[in-house]
Amino acid sequence: MADEQAAVNQQQFSVQRIYTKDLSFESPATPAVFRKQWQPKVNVDLNTKSTAIDAEGNFEVVLAITITAKIEEETAFLVEVQQAGIFHIKGFDGDDLRRILGTAAPNVLFPYARESIDTLCVKGGFPAIMLSPVNFDAVYQQALAQAQNSSNGGAPAKH
Repeated sequence: MADEQAAVNQQQFSVQRIYTKDLSFESPATPAVFRKQWQPKVNVDLNTKSTAIDAEGNFEVVLAITITAKIEEETAFLVEVQQAGIFHIKGFDGDDLRRILGTAAPNVLFPYARESIDTLCVKGGFPAIMLSPVNFDAVYQQALAQAQNSSNGGAPAKH
């Protein structure tokens, strides 16, 4: 019991820095797209990656969001944001560490990325894209299930 309490007391998760790693806005169909009725098909692609940056428990986590808005088959705009952060994570191993890198860190980064996307769209002359909150726990569980399914040769996972 005392050993478990000591381990919990040594677990750490803190934000060291949040920064924009990459930012891009393209609007290839302007100005003609402004003359069309604004009913775009919007595609959102979201990815995360993490990298250990030293042996002291510091990790870079990058949340990449790409949004493509099309009217008919013409691209109205394309926004790409890579929001990154350095996180100090200690006292977690294996699955617990991967879960924190895949869920807690992206949850911290998401509001910054969402704000950048809204600002870019508005400055590009388009309505803000109000991204809904993302359940990174569900996204992480889905990625685990897909990885397990592909390692089973496409067979359904056994429970």
